[in-house]
Amino acid sequence: MDSLSEPSGASPTREQIDEESRRIRRLRIAVNLTLQVIAQGGATLAEALEMAEATRRLALSYFPGKEEVYEILYGSKFRRLIASIYRLN
Repeated sequence: MDSLSEPSGASPTREQIDEESRRIRRLRIAVNLTLQVIAQGGATLAEALEMAEATRRLALSYFPGKEEVYEILYGSKFRRLIASIYRLN
């Protein structure tokens, strides 16, 4: 299925727009929940890194080929939070 994240030259259908909106919403929820769990500080550093990586894999499964976009939008948030919680500076 084509999506807005992959330009195809044709205008996306309403169904494609709705599906991409659902993926964006689900990803946003997953990112926010993961950030909250990490921020609580109850996980080990290894667990926090794995949670961040799992969220990255989820994002890339929803939006293949968008690694750079993920890094810009979310990667830096995870790095800052993990560095802060686990005092990695």
